[in-house]
Amino acid sequence: MSTNPPNAGTAPGPAADQLTIETPEQTSLDFAIAGIGSRFLALSLDVLIQIAIGLGVGIGMIMLSAAIAAISPKVGMWASAIMLIFYFLLYFGYYAFFEIIWNGQTPGKRKAGIRVIKDSGRPLTPAESIGRNLMRIVDWMPFFYGVGIACAFLTKGNKRLGDLVVGSLVVREASLADLKPAWQAGPAEAPPLANLTAPLGAHNLSPEEGTLVESFLGRRAALEPSVRFRIADEVFRKIQPKLTLPPDRQYSAEKWLEAVAYERRSLGGYS
Repeated sequence: MSTNPPNAGTAPGPAADQLTIETPEQTSLDFAIAGIGSRFLALSLDVLIQIAIGLGVGIGMIMLSAAIAAISPKVGMWASAIMLIFYFLLYFGYYAFFEIIWNGQTPGKRKAGIRVIKDSGRPLTPAESIGRNLMRIVDWMPFFYGVGIACAFLTKGNKRLGDLVVGSLVVREASLADLKPAWQAGPAEAPPLANLTAPLGAHNLSPEEGTLVESFLGRRAALEPSVRFRIADEVFRKIQPKLTLPPDRQYSAEKWLEAVAYERRSLGGYS
Protein backbone atom coordinates (compact mmCIF):
# COMPACT_ATOMS: atom_id res chain seq x y z
CA MET A 1 0.00 0.00 0.00
CA SER A 2 1.39 3.41 -0.87
CA THR A 3 0.31 6.89 0.04
CA ASN A 4 0.33 9.35 -2.81
CA PRO A 5 -1.14 12.78 -2.02
CA PRO A 6 -1.41 15.44 -4.72
CA ASN A 7 1.99 16.39 -6.14
CA ALA A 8 3.55 13.30 -4.61
CA GLY A 9 5.69 10.92 -6.56
CA THR A 10 6.12 7.19 -6.20
CA ALA A 11 9.28 5.95 -4.59
CA PRO A 12 10.71 2.49 -4.51
CA GLY A 13 10.78 0.55 -1.27
CA PRO A 14 8.19 -0.70 1.16
CA ALA A 15 5.07 1.12 0.07
CA ALA A 16 3.07 0.28 3.17
CA ASP A 17 5.00 2.63 5.42
CA GLN A 18 6.63 5.00 2.97
CA LEU A 19 5.43 8.39 1.70
CA THR A 20 7.06 10.42 -1.05
CA ILE A 21 6.36 14.13 -1.40
CA GLU A 22 7.72 16.42 -4.08
CA THR A 23 8.51 19.79 -2.51
CA PRO A 24 8.27 23.15 -4.29
CA GLU A 25 12.05 22.92 -4.69
CA GLN A 26 11.51 19.78 -6.84
CA THR A 27 13.14 17.55 -4.24
CA SER A 28 11.49 14.23 -3.49
CA LEU A 29 11.30 13.45 0.23
CA ASP A 30 10.64 10.00 1.64
CA PHE A 31 9.57 9.45 5.22
CA ALA A 32 8.04 6.69 7.29
CA ILE A 33 4.33 6.54 8.09
CA ALA A 34 3.60 5.75 11.72
CA GLY A 35 2.20 2.28 12.25
CA ILE A 36 -0.90 1.39 14.22
CA GLY A 37 1.28 0.08 17.07
CA SER A 38 3.12 3.37 17.63
CA ARG A 39 -0.13 5.32 17.35
CA PHE A 40 -1.78 3.04 19.92
CA LEU A 41 1.20 3.52 22.26
CA ALA A 42 0.91 7.30 21.94
CA LEU A 43 -2.85 7.13 22.54
CA SER A 44 -2.39 4.94 25.62
CA LEU A 45 0.09 7.40 27.13
CA ASP A 46 -2.22 10.33 26.41
CA VAL A 47 -5.19 8.50 27.96
CA LEU A 48 -3.19 7.80 31.11
CA ILE A 49 -2.33 11.51 31.35
CA GLN A 50 -5.98 12.44 30.84
CA ILE A 51 -7.10 9.97 33.51
CA ALA A 52 -4.58 11.42 35.99
CA ILE A 53 -5.74 14.97 35.26
CA GLY A 54 -9.40 13.97 35.37
CA LEU A 55 -9.07 12.19 38.70
CA GLY A 56 -7.15 15.05 40.27
CA VAL A 57 -9.62 17.72 39.14
CA GLY A 58 -12.62 15.50 39.91
CA ILE A 59 -11.55 14.84 43.49
CA GLY A 60 -10.81 18.52 43.95
CA MET A 61 -14.24 19.53 42.62
CA ILE A 62 -16.04 17.01 44.83
CA MET A 63 -14.26 18.28 47.91
CA LEU A 64 -14.96 21.90 46.97
CA SER A 65 -18.63 21.19 46.24
CA ALA A 66 -19.04 19.43 49.56
CA ALA A 67 -17.50 22.37 51.37
CA ILE A 68 -19.82 24.91 49.70
CA ALA A 69 -22.99 22.78 49.60
CA ALA A 70 -24.17 24.03 52.97
CA ILE A 71 -24.09 27.61 51.70
CA SER A 72 -25.93 27.14 48.39
CA PRO A 73 -28.13 24.16 47.41
CA LYS A 74 -27.51 24.91 43.73
CA VAL A 75 -23.81 24.20 44.04
CA GLY A 76 -24.23 20.53 43.20
CA MET A 77 -26.09 21.29 39.97
CA TRP A 78 -23.55 23.87 38.82
CA ALA A 79 -20.65 21.65 39.81
CA SER A 80 -22.07 18.81 37.71
CA ALA A 81 -22.46 21.09 34.68
CA ILE A 82 -18.92 22.45 35.08
CA MET A 83 -17.53 18.94 35.41
CA LEU A 84 -19.29 17.79 32.22
CA ILE A 85 -17.82 20.71 30.27
CA PHE A 86 -14.40 20.12 31.80
CA TYR A 87 -14.30 16.43 30.90
CA PHE A 88 -15.46 17.14 27.35
CA LEU A 89 -12.67 19.70 26.94
CA LEU A 90 -10.19 17.40 28.64
CA TYR A 91 -10.90 14.58 26.23
CA PHE A 92 -11.30 16.40 22.94
CA GLY A 93 -9.51 19.68 23.66
CA TYR A 94 -6.41 17.94 25.06
CA TYR A 95 -5.36 16.55 21.68
CA ALA A 96 -6.17 19.68 19.68
CA PHE A 97 -4.46 21.95 22.23
CA PHE A 98 -1.16 20.07 22.23
CA GLU A 99 -1.18 19.43 18.47
CA ILE A 100 -1.56 23.17 17.90
CA ILE A 101 1.15 24.35 20.32
CA TRP A 102 3.53 21.42 19.69
CA ASN A 103 3.22 21.35 15.90
CA GLY A 104 1.30 18.09 15.54
CA GLN A 105 2.36 16.32 18.72
CA THR A 106 0.73 15.45 22.03
CA PRO A 107 2.76 14.27 25.04
CA GLY A 108 2.04 10.68 23.99
CA LYS A 109 3.02 11.29 20.37
CA ARG A 110 6.21 13.06 21.44
CA LYS A 111 7.15 10.09 23.64
CA ALA A 112 6.37 7.64 20.81
CA GLY A 113 8.30 9.74 18.28
CA ILE A 114 5.43 10.46 15.90
CA ARG A 115 3.77 13.62 14.57
CA VAL A 116 0.64 14.67 12.66
CA ILE A 117 1.15 16.54 9.38
CA LYS A 118 -0.86 17.34 6.27
CA ASP A 119 -0.70 14.95 3.33
CA SER A 120 1.32 17.68 1.59
CA GLY A 121 3.90 17.64 4.38
CA ARG A 122 2.83 20.99 5.84
CA PRO A 123 1.73 21.46 9.47
CA LEU A 124 -1.98 21.38 10.28
CA THR A 125 -3.76 24.67 10.90
CA PRO A 126 -5.47 25.15 14.28
CA ALA A 127 -8.89 24.69 12.63
CA GLU A 128 -7.75 21.42 11.03
CA SER A 129 -6.40 20.15 14.34
CA ILE A 130 -9.71 20.92 16.04
CA GLY A 131 -11.74 19.30 13.26
CA ARG A 132 -9.49 16.23 13.22
CA ASN A 133 -9.93 15.67 16.93
CA LEU A 134 -13.68 16.33 17.04
CA MET A 135 -14.00 13.28 14.79
CA ARG A 136 -12.84 11.19 17.76
CA ILE A 137 -16.53 11.20 18.74
CA VAL A 138 -17.16 8.89 15.79
CA ASP A 139 -13.79 7.13 15.83
CA TRP A 140 -14.43 6.00 19.42
CA MET A 141 -17.60 4.07 18.51
CA PRO A 142 -18.72 1.46 19.45
CA PHE A 143 -16.01 1.34 22.14
CA PHE A 144 -12.37 2.42 22.49
CA TYR A 145 -11.73 3.48 18.88
CA GLY A 146 -13.44 0.55 17.23
CA VAL A 147 -14.30 2.63 14.15
CA GLY A 148 -10.94 4.37 14.18
CA ILE A 149 -8.95 1.12 14.33
CA ALA A 150 -11.02 -0.48 11.58
CA CYS A 151 -10.58 2.61 9.43
CA ALA A 152 -6.81 2.60 10.01
CA PHE A 153 -6.58 -1.02 8.87
CA LEU A 154 -8.63 -0.38 5.74
CA THR A 155 -7.13 2.92 4.51
CA LYS A 156 -3.83 3.94 2.98
CA GLY A 157 -1.50 5.53 5.49
CA ASN A 158 -3.26 4.01 8.53
CA LYS A 159 -5.73 6.89 8.67
CA ARG A 160 -8.66 7.20 11.03
CA LEU A 161 -11.76 9.23 10.14
CA GLY A 162 -10.29 12.45 11.51
CA ASP A 163 -7.29 12.09 9.20
CA LEU A 164 -9.52 11.46 6.19
CA VAL A 165 -11.65 14.52 6.93
CA VAL A 166 -8.81 17.06 7.12
CA GLY A 167 -6.25 15.26 4.93
CA SER A 168 -3.70 14.52 7.62
CA LEU A 169 -1.16 11.78 8.22
CA VAL A 170 0.78 10.53 11.25
CA VAL A 171 4.50 10.08 10.53
CA ARG A 172 7.59 9.12 12.42
CA GLU A 173 9.48 12.09 13.81
CA ALA A 174 12.98 13.31 13.00
CA SER A 175 14.68 16.27 14.63
CA LEU A 176 17.72 18.48 14.62
CA ALA A 177 19.40 15.92 16.87
CA ASP A 178 19.55 13.55 13.90
CA LEU A 179 21.74 15.97 11.95
CA LYS A 180 25.45 15.23 12.07
CA PRO A 181 28.26 16.70 9.95
CA ALA A 182 28.52 15.12 6.52
CA TRP A 183 32.19 15.60 5.71
CA GLN A 184 32.04 13.70 2.43
CA ALA A 185 30.14 16.49 0.65
CA GLY A 186 30.88 16.74 -3.03
CA PRO A 187 31.74 19.78 -5.14
CA ALA A 188 29.63 22.81 -4.47
CA GLU A 189 26.86 23.47 -6.92
CA ALA A 190 25.88 26.96 -8.01
CA PRO A 191 23.08 28.37 -5.87
CA PRO A 192 19.66 28.81 -7.46
CA LEU A 193 19.54 32.50 -6.50
CA ALA A 194 20.35 34.03 -9.86
CA ASN A 195 19.96 37.65 -8.75
CA LEU A 196 22.71 37.68 -6.12
CA THR A 197 25.39 40.23 -7.01
CA ALA A 198 27.04 40.83 -3.61
CA PRO A 199 28.53 38.45 -1.02
CA LEU A 200 26.16 37.22 1.65
CA GLY A 201 28.82 37.32 4.33
CA ALA A 202 29.27 33.59 4.77
CA HIS A 203 32.83 34.25 6.01
CA ASN A 204 31.32 35.77 9.16
CA LEU A 205 29.97 32.42 10.28
CA SER A 206 31.74 30.51 13.02
CA PRO A 207 32.97 26.97 12.26
CA GLU A 208 30.10 25.60 14.33
CA GLU A 209 27.52 27.63 12.40
CA GLY A 210 29.03 26.58 9.09
CA THR A 211 28.93 22.95 10.15
CA LEU A 212 25.28 23.34 11.18
CA VAL A 213 24.38 24.68 7.72
CA GLU A 214 26.25 21.89 5.95
CA SER A 215 24.79 19.27 8.28
CA PHE A 216 21.24 20.36 7.53
CA LEU A 217 21.81 20.45 3.77
CA GLY A 218 23.47 17.04 3.88
CA ARG A 219 20.66 15.38 5.81
CA ARG A 220 17.55 17.30 4.74
CA ALA A 221 16.35 14.63 2.30
CA ALA A 222 15.91 12.21 5.22
CA LEU A 223 13.64 14.59 7.17
CA GLU A 224 9.86 14.74 7.12
CA PRO A 225 8.77 17.85 5.20
CA SER A 226 7.27 19.63 8.21
CA VAL A 227 10.44 19.00 10.24
CA ARG A 228 12.62 19.98 7.28
CA PHE A 229 10.89 23.35 6.85
CA ARG A 230 11.01 24.03 10.58
CA ILE A 231 14.70 23.19 10.97
CA ALA A 232 15.61 25.25 7.89
CA ASP A 233 13.89 28.26 9.46
CA GLU A 234 15.64 27.65 12.79
CA VAL A 235 19.10 27.38 11.21
CA PHE A 236 18.51 30.44 9.01
CA ARG A 237 17.32 32.55 11.97
CA LYS A 238 20.42 31.52 13.89
CA ILE A 239 22.87 32.75 11.22
CA GLN A 240 20.81 35.59 9.72
CA PRO A 241 22.28 38.35 11.98
CA LYS A 242 25.73 37.65 10.50
CA LEU A 243 24.59 37.81 6.88
CA THR A 244 24.14 40.70 4.48
CA LEU A 245 20.93 39.99 2.63
CA PRO A 246 19.34 41.94 -0.22
CA PRO A 247 16.15 43.86 0.59
CA ASP A 248 14.08 41.51 -1.56
CA ARG A 249 14.11 38.24 0.37
CA GLN A 250 11.78 36.33 -1.91
CA TYR A 251 13.37 32.92 -1.38
CA SER A 252 12.78 30.29 1.28
CA ALA A 253 15.09 29.77 4.24
CA GLU A 254 16.40 26.58 2.63
CA LYS A 255 17.38 28.44 -0.55
CA TRP A 256 19.31 31.01 1.46
CA LEU A 257 21.13 28.22 3.29
CA GLU A 258 22.10 26.71 -0.08
CA ALA A 259 23.48 30.06 -1.22
CA VAL A 260 25.40 30.52 2.04
CA ALA A 261 26.90 27.04 1.77
CA TYR A 262 27.94 27.68 -1.84
CA GLU A 263 29.60 30.97 -0.94
CA ARG A 264 31.30 29.44 2.08
CA ARG A 265 32.69 26.54 0.05
CA SER A 266 33.84 28.93 -2.65
CA LEU A 267 35.76 30.89 -0.03
CA GLY A 268 37.45 27.72 1.21
CA GLY A 269 35.55 27.64 4.48
CA TYR A 270 34.48 24.04 4.07
CA SER A 271 36.24 20.92 2.87
